[in-house]
Amino acid sequence: MMWRLPEPRFDVASALDRGGRDYQEDSLVSDFAVGDDCGIVVLADGMGGHSAGDIASKTVVTEVYSELKYHSDMFFDHAEHLPQLMLNAITNANDCIREAMTENPESRGMGSTVVAVVMAGNKLYWSSVGDSPLYHYRAGKMDLVNEDHSMAPQIDAMVAAGSIKAEDAKTHPERNCLTSAVAGGKIARIDNRGLSLELKAGDIIVVSSDGLQFLEDKVIAKIITRNRRKPSADIANALLQAVKGLEDPEQDNISFSVVKVRHEKPVIRPKRRGNVTEIDFHSTRLAEAAMLDELGPQGGDASVDGKESTVFAHSAKGG
Repeated sequence: MMWRLPEPRFDVASALDRGGRDYQEDSLVSDFAVGDDCGIVVLADGMGGHSAGDIASKTVVTEVYSELKYHSDMFFDHAEHLPQLMLNAITNANDCIREAMTENPESRGMGSTVVAVVMAGNKLYWSSVGDSPLYHYRAGKMDLVNEDHSMAPQIDAMVAAGSIKAEDAKTHPERNCLTSAVAGGKIARIDNRGLSLELKAGDIIVVSSDGLQFLEDKVIAKIITRNRRKPSADIANALLQAVKGLEDPEQDNISFSVVKVRHEKPVIRPKRRGNVTEIDFHSTRLAEAAMLDELGPQGGDASVDGKESTVFAHSAKGG
């Protein structure tokens, strides 16, 4: 009898582009192994100028991804511990940033946002710091899942209260100022509420940096609706081309992963021998030992410094 791999649950593609910037400060890794029904996406938007922002985002993504990957065997059996695992991973990444600035004073002031996503079967777990958005699309409606740790929500509240005009809010000089970041000091806010999102066939998840938000949310939703029956690579390409089509000279770096849920078939996991009585959350601290460029062959996407846009497809195409 011929053994066949199970039908992939997720169809995944990612895109990276420098936009109007001279260098790339976004980093992204997505890992969805063929034959498994879980996956990881970690995205970071660095700040601190050339080299420093790049180092910050790569450090954060490498550290958080390595923590999640190391403990991936608990995604199903001990999912209740995922919020704590994500919190620890982000805290460890913050420690790495602090150590890097101590060893390299010229990098002081660097930092990064981060959004980490784990999909296991029909559930999505997340944790984030900063303003990198996590979108969930279903049946024509798109919602922002995570918190926006920037001044934008407060400025929008001022619009609702009639304090400022809507057109002024869009170009407010403090709109993109972060209220929380992974920058080596105390992290002011972490969106880590221990919640999970139930996924259904046809759902589309977009994990992105704020460079994608040069498009209004309603435009992003319209593009996804128009391409919802196509593979994730086509959706990612449509979004990327729409951003580039704006031809905005101030366009920020763009990075995002599109994950399409293909089916809701029951999760069949292999039985484990013995009982697990304790979960060890010790840090793997791989940030000093591995760079994202070396994760590529294992299923990860690293930041790209070339001027050309890049779209990566990670799994079998789904209709």
